[in-house]
Order: sequence, then structure tokens, then C-alpha cells
Amino acid sequence: MRLLIVDDEPAMQESYRRSFRPPVDPATQNLSAMAGELFDEGGEEPTSDAPPAFECAYHNQGLDAAIAVERALAEDSPFAVAFIDVRMPPGIDGKETARRIRALDPHINLVIVTGYSDFSPAEISKVAGPADKIFYLAKPFEVAEIVQTAIALSKRWEVDRELAEARAILARQIVQLEQQAAELAANESRAIHVASHDALTDAPNRLAFQHALAERSRVRGPFAVAMADLDRFKLVNDTLGHLAGDEMIREVCAILHATVPEGGMVARLGGDEFGLMFDSAGPEAAVMTCERIVAACNVSMRLLGDPVHGSISVGVVVANGTGDATPVDLMRRADLALNDAKRHGRNVARLFDESIDEEIRIRRRIEANLSQAIARDELGMTFQPIVANDTFEVVGFEALLRWTEESGPISPGVFIPIAEESNLIHELGDWVLAKSLEVLKEWPGQYVSVNFSPRQFRRHNFVGYVMEQVLRAGIAPQRLQIEITETAIFDDAERAAETLYRLRQMGFRIALDDFGTGYSSLYNIRKFALDSLKIDRGFIEGMGRERESAAIVHSIIHLGRALGLGVIAEGVETEMQVAMLRAAGASHLQGYLFSHPVNADGARALAHAGIIHGPPEQHPVLGTGTAG
Repeated sequence: MRLLIVDDEPAMQESYRRSFRPPVDPATQNLSAMAGELFDEGGEEPTSDAPPAFECAYHNQGLDAAIAVERALAEDSPFAVAFIDVRMPPGIDGKETARRIRALDPHINLVIVTGYSDFSPAEISKVAGPADKIFYLAKPFEVAEIVQTAIALSKRWEVDRELAEARAILARQIVQLEQQAAELAANESRAIHVASHDALTDAPNRLAFQHALAERSRVRGPFAVAMADLDRFKLVNDTLGHLAGDEMIREVCAILHATVPEGGMVARLGGDEFGLMFDSAGPEAAVMTCERIVAACNVSMRLLGDPVHGSISVGVVVANGTGDATPVDLMRRADLALNDAKRHGRNVARLFDESIDEEIRIRRRIEANLSQAIARDELGMTFQPIVANDTFEVVGFEALLRWTEESGPISPGVFIPIAEESNLIHELGDWVLAKSLEVLKEWPGQYVSVNFSPRQFRRHNFVGYVMEQVLRAGIAPQRLQIEITETAIFDDAERAAETLYRLRQMGFRIALDDFGTGYSSLYNIRKFALDSLKIDRGFIEGMGRERESAAIVHSIIHLGRALGLGVIAEGVETEMQVAMLRAAGASHLQGYLFSHPVNADGARALAHAGIIHGPPEQHPVLGTGTAG
């Protein structure tokens, strides 16, 4: 520890030297003690509380001391304490010396040592403060007094430096965390925007439209939902190319934005289809608005230099905001009206009418037949392997539900939503889980991944129900992966978080299906007990041709890895997709490239084989639905 002594009296400097003399070397002290014992010489016992070693610098004048302080700071070996005399003729006095030293080094502790009262403590503190770093000793001083002061102030100086360094580190970390938080928020905002907006037009996409429609349905008052479709758009794509088609979609989207009533919403639902939502006084007013929109889109435009005449057809339905109809049902009815408009010559608007709702009758028939199929055990299960990214080892299978009537197979995309709207979903889910666990017993160690709908997940005592099923089947919970969608957990986030935590505590795997297509936030994903994220097949399919899809896939994979989650890519169908997903760091892959969904015997064979060696031969497609 370095001390600075500023005193013009040689006698005082000598006193300081005696006070701060380095302690006697222990070996020498022990030899002296032994000699005393041999020769029976009396003496004091050696002491172990000798003062610590100080490195002292002595100066007669204040200017020299200030120069020494400046040099010490430049060499990164500052003084901890300075003992300063007040009277040092003919140079500057102690007050000015203290002021200059303080100006150079704000951290040094100053001790004014004097036998006079030339300056009051307040005067010196005013020019060389702060007051808690200035101390006073009277001449003449005792050795113990000066040594104790030096030890205490040196230790305090050391602690102050450590504290200042810790504060500086903390301040830098806070700045870094703030920057990271800002970047994370910006990235999350961009990711949410990308996930909820169409890349071509930057209009809200289907998911954003459904979300807004669900919000509006909770507010009383009439409003209209319309589906708009470009007439003969395929002809434009086929004759002028996709770039011209993209330009036409942008042009029509701009017209729709300019024509929709104030406060309304325009979304691109996919392809050449748009969704519109706006407040309306009733059916007649809604039809008039849609007819104005149709007329506005009936224009000639130039697409990449080629003249094209554009037109649209519109189907519209009016709701009252009573919550009687779901967003999916409203969109379905508007879509039925749109189909009617197409059948009646295009470039027109049509209002939904129950008489055109043939699909409702079909849905009722499917619901009745599905109930009978469950009772008669006429449904079937297929299983698609999930493989490790690096070795293609089969680690599990996704259970997929199939239903074939006499008239042919019915897509899960058709009958699952119908079951979800009725109580059949619980019977259907019970059947799927029981069959999946039964097949699982024949596999050597893989897990089975079973989809649970939002309504199933919100079932009373869902955790107890699932646990009871695996215990009854004699299956370890670790071999069942519960697949749920973002909709299932974000409708009631607090309850969902508790349910997932209890499931994880019992050993079940949890996968968030179709991740990237919903409205999750980074905060919400963090607080849910998940094992893995499943990337929606739509993003995988678009990786090779859409920069936005590739960016979303990379973001999801990096997010999953940062949160310690596995990432399963669904819908892998090409070697190029495998290469891109491997490079991005996806942990597991699933898709037709490895195997189409297979029956129980095929799954057992794949499970016992353990590894899929390269792309399999192409088999007939057994269905593409993943609900179960």
C-alpha cells in the first residue's frame, strides 16, 4: 500500500520513517529469540501484530507532492493516503497542496497533520473535499496513532476501489442488459410482425385476421366479414408469370385498403384470397359496401408493362357480435357466399344465406357418422417417425388419426374441427390416447407424441386423466409427449402454465406444436414448462423459396436453443431442407423424406430398426392431417 508524506521538517520525516518501518522478517525474529534463550538474554516476546508493509514516498514541498501524485496515477500505482503538513515554506501551504492533490486524484484519503490552526477543517474541506476523505492529526503524534490511521485509511481506500470497480462492472452490465433487452424487444417485435403479416403485401395474414375477428366478436354491434378472391388470377400467373401475379396482388390489396370503410381491416389470407372486416348497419349496408369494393377493383392495370383487366368476387356475412358464431364459422360462411358469387358469373358480391350452406348439412352428417365410428372402433392410427438431426435415429413417433368411410378417406382437417365444436372431441381423444399407448408397448424405447386439442387441454383434471391412462397402460410418463398448440395455452396462460408444470413434474414430455403461427411472446414461452418446439410445416416448405420463411425457421431454432428446448422440424421432404435445418441447428426432423405415416406394424419395424438410413422409397400418401 502506497503512502505519500509531505512535510518540510527532516525530524518529522524521520518520525514517519520509524513509524512505517517494514516489519522484522519472521525468520530473523525467530533466530533472535533462539539466541536469547541460549544465552539467557531477557527481552520482549516477538509480536505478531506488526504493522503491514507500506511503500512510502517523502516530499518536502507541496508542488513536488502534486507531481508525484500525477506520476503515480499515470503509472497506475496511485497513493492510498497522503499525510500533509500545513506549513511548508517557502512553497505552497498544506491547504493548496491538498486542493491540488484532490484535483488530480478524487479517491485518495488526505490526512492533515499540523500543530497549528492556520486553517479550519471547513476551509480545507471546501477546497479538497469531500469531507469523508479528509482527516486531521495533531503534532506531535504517537506512532500507534499514525500507524493505525494509515492502516484504517489504506483499507478503506482499497475497499472504495473495489466497490467503485464493482459499480463500474455493474453499470456496464446494466448497459449491456439494456441493449440486449432493446435488441430482444426489437427482434420480438419484428418476429411477431413477420409471423402475423403477409410478406408480399405487408397486410395482416390469416392468423392475424382470425385474431382480430375473435376480438371483434366479443363486442356487441353488427359487423361484416367478407372474403374476396381475384377473378381468373391463375390465368395471369400462367400467362404473365408469378412476378406479374405478385404485382397484381399488391395492386388489388392497395385498392382494398383505400376502399374498405374507415376502421375496417384488410388481410391477405393466402394466394389471391383476401379477408375484410368492417362495421356495418346490417346486411343491405354490407352488400352495398362490398359492391363498391367490387366496382373499385374492376379496373385496368399494367403489370410489368402488360395491360391486365382486374376484378374480384366477394362473399359477405353479417354478425351481431353476440359470440354465437366463432371466427372460423364466420369465415366459412363468408367463403360459402364467395363460392356462390363465383358460380354466378364473378365480379359480384353475394350475401350469405342459409340456403346455400350445403356444408352445414355435410358437417352434421360427418358428426353423426364420426360418433358411430368411435363407438364401432372403425377409426385407424398411423405413426410418423421423428428422427435425430445428426444420426437419423428414430427417437419417437407422432400419432396420427385416420378415418375412412365407405365413400373414401376423410381428412382430419375436416372431421377434427367438427369434433372440437362438439363433445365428440373428448371421446375421440380418449380413443386416440388409448390406442397410442397400446402400440407404444411394442417399441423398444421410443416415445409417442399425441396431439391434444385446446378443448381437451382445458378439460377438468386433465393432468389426473392423462396420468391415469399411462398408469393403466403400464407406460412410463417419459414415453408420452403431449403436443399442444399455442391457442391451447395462451387463451388462459396462468392456468396453462400450472398445468404444464404439473405434467413436467410427473415426467411427461411437452411439445408446442405449429410454433411460429400463433401469438406467443418470448416472455410467455419462457414461463411455460416445455421440452420442445415444433416448427410448422408451412415454414419448412417455404424455406427454399421465401427469405421470410427461412428467417422465421432460423429465429425459432435459435430461440429454442437459447431456452434449452429441442426443436422439431415438421414436413421435411427434401435433402436441401435437411441440409438447411442441420446448418441452422434443429435437433429433430419429421417428414415424408424419412417416412410417410405407417400403421402399427410398420411403426414397430421402424422402432426396432432404430435408424432410418437415407430417404425412403416413396410410398402412397396415407393422409396429411396431424391432429389426433
